[in-house]
Amino acid sequence: MHFISTRGQVPPTPIDAALVAGLAPDGGLYVPERIPALADWSPLPTLPATARRTLAPYFAGSMLRDRLEAICADAFSFDAPLRPLAGAGDHVLELFHGPTAAFKDYAARFLARALEGLRDRTAPPTTIVVATSGDTGAAVAAAFHRRPGFRVVILYPDGKVSPRQAHGLGCWGDNVAAYRVAGSFDDCQRLAKQALADAALRARVPLGSANSISLGRLLPQAAYYAHAATHFHAAHGQALNFIVPTGNLGNASAAFVARSMGAPVGEIRLACNANDTLPRYFAGAEYVAQPTRATLANAMDVGAPSNFERLRHWHADDDALRAGFVAASVDDATIRAVLREAPARHGIVACPHTATGLKLLQDLRTAGDARPWAVVATAHPAKFESIVEPLVGRVVEPPPALAECLARPARAVAMAPEYHALKAVLEG
Repeated sequence: MHFISTRGQVPPTPIDAALVAGLAPDGGLYVPERIPALADWSPLPTLPATARRTLAPYFAGSMLRDRLEAICADAFSFDAPLRPLAGAGDHVLELFHGPTAAFKDYAARFLARALEGLRDRTAPPTTIVVATSGDTGAAVAAAFHRRPGFRVVILYPDGKVSPRQAHGLGCWGDNVAAYRVAGSFDDCQRLAKQALADAALRARVPLGSANSISLGRLLPQAAYYAHAATHFHAAHGQALNFIVPTGNLGNASAAFVARSMGAPVGEIRLACNANDTLPRYFAGAEYVAQPTRATLANAMDVGAPSNFERLRHWHADDDALRAGFVAASVDDATIRAVLREAPARHGIVACPHTATGLKLLQDLRTAGDARPWAVVATAHPAKFESIVEPLVGRVVEPPPALAECLARPARAVAMAPEYHALKAVLEG
C-alpha cells in the first residue's frame, strides 16, 4: 500500500517515508491510497491484538512489518475500557489511562517506536516539532523522552493551557524543550507546518512531526474504536455510536477510518467547544477557519482543524461529507453545568472536554434517541482541577503517572509567534 497527499502533488509514497516526513512535500496530509476493508472483525481479547490487526494492512510493505506486534504491545500497554454510564445505553470510552492521562498517549507511543525503528542510527538526531493545544505535547514528550536520536521541540500557546497541562509540557528536560508562544494554538500549528514545509531548513536539520497531521498519530487511534465497537457488537448485536470531543479532528478522523475498514462503528458525532468552525460547516455553511477562542475545554481550542483536509479528501463532495457527521458547539456556561451535574446524572467526574460530549448525549436522549452511544473521555479530570474541583465540590486525585510529572520541576521558554524565532531554535 502507498500513501498520497490530500493536495495531489506528490507521487505515491511508501508508509515508512510518509511516517518520517510527517507532512507531505506539497503541504498536504498523507492518506492511504485506499482505506482497506477487513473481512473479519470478530472481537480479539486484547487492545494490542486489535491494534495489530487494524494496522497490519497499512504496514504490509514496511520495514516495521515484523515488529508491528511488539510496537503495538508497547503503545497499547494500558487499557481503553468501555464503561457503562448511569443512563440505559450510555457508555464512556476511557482513553486517559496512559502516562500523561490523555488519549494522545497511545498514538504518540506508537509513533515514537515506529520512528525509532526506521531511523538510520548513523544519521544526525531528528527534531520532532509539535504544536499542542494542551495534551499532545505532553504525550509526545513522554513518548520520546530520553529516546536516543531524537529531540523534541514543543510549541504551546502561552496562558491558554491549564496549569497542570503547562507543567506536563515543561517537566521533562533532557532532549525535550517546551516553548510558550505568545499567540494561539493556530499560531503554533502554523509555525510547525512552516518548518516542516521548509525544504532548505530540513536539508540542514532533520525534522519530524508528531501532531495529528502525522499518519503515525492518525492510524493507531483507529484501534481503540475498533476494539470497543467489536466487543460491544459481539455482546449486544448492535453497532456502537460515538460522540468525540473534537479540536483538530484527528481522533474523529480515526473513528471514521475504523468505520471505513468495516469495524461495527455507527454514527460519529463531533462535540466542539465555542470554536465553531466545524458546527458551522456541518450545518451547511462554507468552510471558513475562525479565529481561535479560549475556552474551558482548551485542548479543543482550534479554529482551523488540520484534519478537515483529510475528511474532505475522503468524501466526494461537501454534501457527502456533511451526510456523514453531525457537529455541535457547547459553550463554557454549559460545560460548567454539565461538569457540576455529571456525578449525579452520569456517575462520573468528567474533564471539560468530555463534558462537551456528555452534553450532546443528553440532547440525544432528550430528543428520544434510544441507540447505544459512547462518549469518548479524552483526558483525566485531574488535569483540570482548578475548573472541575469547585464544581463537583471535592478533590480529584491525579493518577500516579500524572502525580509523578507534577512532582518534577518544569520550565518553558517564551517565544514570539514568528517563524524566524522557531527557525533559530531549530538551527541552534
